[in-house]
Amino acid sequence: MTAASGDVEANDVEASDLEALARRGRQLVIDSVAHSGAGHIGGPLSAMDLLVALFFRVLRIRPEEPHWPERDRFILSKGHSAIGLYAVMALRGYFPVEELATFDAGDSRLQGHPDMTRLPGLDASTGSLGQGLAVGLGIALGARLRGLGFHTFVMLGDGETQEGMVWESVQVAAKYGLGHLTAIVDCNGLQQYGWPAAPGEEGRGDRRDPLAGTRLGAALEAFGWRVLEIDGHDSHAIVEACDDARASAASARPTAILAATVKGRGVSFTEGRFEWHSRVATADEAAAARAELDLVEDRRA
Repeated sequence: MTAASGDVEANDVEASDLEALARRGRQLVIDSVAHSGAGHIGGPLSAMDLLVALFFRVLRIRPEEPHWPERDRFILSKGHSAIGLYAVMALRGYFPVEELATFDAGDSRLQGHPDMTRLPGLDASTGSLGQGLAVGLGIALGARLRGLGFHTFVMLGDGETQEGMVWESVQVAAKYGLGHLTAIVDCNGLQQYGWPAAPGEEGRGDRRDPLAGTRLGAALEAFGWRVLEIDGHDSHAIVEACDDARASAASARPTAILAATVKGRGVSFTEGRFEWHSRVATADEAAAARAELDLVEDRRA
């Protein structure tokens, strides 16, 4: 595997390397959550290919200089998936991989939700769903006013788009023509809880329909955004879409990348299971996941 160091861009990382890094990231997520006894699995696993592609191919960053003024900004709006972000940041060289063992501990830099006051390299503290895009548009607008050329990327969950603040941000970003702002939606189609049941119905609603039948792409386009729809597990497609968004910054239209993913991607017993949104793997399950991920790697060797 080609190593990515602290250069501005890690363009020497091939697609096969990105896939291997994503498998490693998924293993670190499962092990870290199991060790801490708390955390989320489903969302970090669905977003892993997106995060790896961003940090190893797309973002202009310097891990050894996390406050580099010209760096691209990245905000994980779905902050409950923080362990996925931490795993990738560790692999990219922001801090030692061994520090993941402190995840969610009281004195750790790696809190259950991203805390930018503790961990250098984070551009926002997130966790309250729906707020990350507003922060991102503020950063993007500030960059324009200051004459800075960086791009701002914000990752949201599809269930998170139920929050009204997201749509206020969508409207404002289009109004100000923030072409250097890109929203990436992790469309894994599964949330922890469904819409509340109607009177007389049982259960919590359909967890498989976070948007309740809304055509998200059409809604974003109606607000003036450019919309790209991709396979969120295809590294080439992810990089290509992000490059397209950056190249189109002068269009004065923000870009939304709708990435179709699978909740719990990468491990057979977590894929497509809402129970794994925030379940902690047992020792046996963690061992089974490690073995399964290793088998996948062996078959491709």
